[in-house]
Amino acid sequence: QVQLAESGGGLVQPGGSLRLSCAASGGSRSDGIFRLYGISWYRQSPGSQRELVARILSSGDTEYADFVKDRFTISRDKTKNTAYLQMDNLNTEDTAVYYCRVPGIVWGQGTQVTVSS
Repeated sequence: QVQLAESGGGLVQPGGSLRLSCAASGGSRSDGIFRLYGISWYRQSPGSQRELVARILSSGDTEYADFVKDRFTISRDKTKNTAYLQMDNLNTEDTAVYYCRVPGIVWGQGTQVTVSS
């Protein structure tokens, strides 16, 4: 069974940066899973619905929510079955639990990002 594990969350001041990682595991089933199915990052803040932040499609094309354009960058390392979300110029509204997801297959458990002075 494929599993996803996020890491890299934490507390950062406004204007700061964090890089989140999403590692896929599960033996041969996880090999190339991001290339085959794509990878998405979502976030959810208290009292709000989970929302799409960014994704890489199986084609390799990337898409971003308007609220993170030019601040966040999604990428994947094909050899390591790991995806990343580089987050720059963070603001307090970015505070949320961030999840990675392989569409239609599996969600990670989430990592907390808190932006506060």
